[in-house]
Amino acid sequence: MNGKSVLITGGTGSFGKKFTEHLLKKYKKIKKLIIYSRDELKQSEMAMVLSDKKYKCLRYFLGDVRDYSRLSRAMKNVDIVIHAAALKQVPMAEYNPIEFIKTNVMGAQNIIESSLDNNVKRVIALSTDKAAAPINLYGATKLCSDKLFVAANNYAGQSCKFSVVRYGNVFGSRGSVIPLFKKLNNSGFFPITSKDMTRFNISLDEGVNMVDWVGKNAIGGEIFVPKIPSYRITDIAKAMNPKNKLKIVGVRRGEKIHEEMITVGDSQTTYELNNYYIILPDNSSEIYKKFKGHFKVLKKVKENFNYNSKTNKSFLKISDIKKMLKNFPKSK
Repeated sequence: MNGKSVLITGGTGSFGKKFTEHLLKKYKKIKKLIIYSRDELKQSEMAMVLSDKKYKCLRYFLGDVRDYSRLSRAMKNVDIVIHAAALKQVPMAEYNPIEFIKTNVMGAQNIIESSLDNNVKRVIALSTDKAAAPINLYGATKLCSDKLFVAANNYAGQSCKFSVVRYGNVFGSRGSVIPLFKKLNNSGFFPITSKDMTRFNISLDEGVNMVDWVGKNAIGGEIFVPKIPSYRITDIAKAMNPKNKLKIVGVRRGEKIHEEMITVGDSQTTYELNNYYIILPDNSSEIYKKFKGHFKVLKKVKENFNYNSKTNKSFLKISDIKKMLKNFPKSK
């Protein structure tokens, strides 16, 4: 990243802020770091903590990924794009589908076209476990987005490399159950959609480090998936307050009991690295040789392999969850 100009869409979100801090700390010679988002309040609040006066490389750029012309203006002379902007709330997507399509699908295509038009060298797009065999609109839009980014490597006469990072719930993020449980910690109960529910877990730091690694090692067309543990929703409740009763409220519209990040269909082109799985764009020998030559160690997963939060070999213990919870402020 040193000597490069980097743009982060959704730069004021949880990941965007953490990744910005990571880049400023690790890469002292980064040329320019552009925070692109549509929320002026979040930009103002972030700029109070990470000032462009203190960090001369920082630029705050107000804009929406739906707006191609604004996005293209922001990408002028940019080398690397980290695409983290998205609409993410599953229930909201079911009732407002076109808005999610505009941001998550058409916004992704705007990223691709503006990157090509501005000679961007590399694009890393963030995805979600809900993009694997989606049953909700949000997951469907992210699967479509993933397909767009992978296919963008096929444009003739261009040198930009497009890759995707797909991971699960970020521990303690707004999309996880933890903020809700914190609010209800002294209420005597926790609402549980299903006692059987499981989720993949990744910390924000792990997500940031993964994207950084992919930015250095991807060659274009891959979907990277981390090897991470799962947790049981009931274990989260027990770790936060074992005295609270569990109130079963039922599965929400568009919600899965268990998530998966690699489907049986994906397994045909999925290989293992040390810390990650990598889904190749197709199973041709030409593609395999290309990636084998770059990554050196590529181990094919077993036939009909499925990476599911229920059957995952690694699960967080209640004691593990308690340790992770110590990093978050206590409920008032």
